[in-house]
Amino acid sequence: MNKRDFLQTAALGLGTATSFNALAQNAPKAATGPVLLTVSGLIGPGNRGPLDPALDQMMHKQKVSFSKAHAFDFAALTAMPAITIKPTLEYDNKPHVLKGPLLTDVLRACGVKIGEKTALLLRAVDGYGVLLTAAEASQRRFILATHLDNRPMGLGGLGPLWAVYDADKFPDMAAKPVSQRFSLCPWATYHVEVRES
Repeated sequence: MNKRDFLQTAALGLGTATSFNALAQNAPKAATGPVLLTVSGLIGPGNRGPLDPALDQMMHKQKVSFSKAHAFDFAALTAMPAITIKPTLEYDNKPHVLKGPLLTDVLRACGVKIGEKTALLLRAVDGYGVLLTAAEASQRRFILATHLDNRPMGLGGLGPLWAVYDADKFPDMAAKPVSQRFSLCPWATYHVEVRES
């Protein structure tokens, strides 16, 4: 190999190594704490691999399937800008303070390109699922609530995550009895599948 060929090959190799290093630095970070939310479907590169039927038992039993996903732990979700809402809840007919990131911000953090045909299947730990458009999630300003009345929500209550919006702020919902305002809001949300409708 002559000197020129060697230098070109070395430069190509260095360029490739530099490109890989840049990609690795910008790659989504894997969750370090217990995963609370998994987003799959039409996402960016993701930060975890495919569903493991042996270890992802709940998702497997609920017929969830994916080749890649983005997993969020509590720290990742609470590091995002938070929105505070104060809806009247159906469980006690009282207003409560809920806080968490906008659902659309969480989707963008996964590399989702939200378009007019983007649809979301929100799943709760009990198997309850809701299909809504990303446009509705944006228009109603859905959040993934991490806190209820300034305290982290736990499993066994409405959490640890609740996909919810301030129904009191929308005349079409505020006109309904409070028990009918939250059918699009699965508490204990743990999975979002992004699809095209």
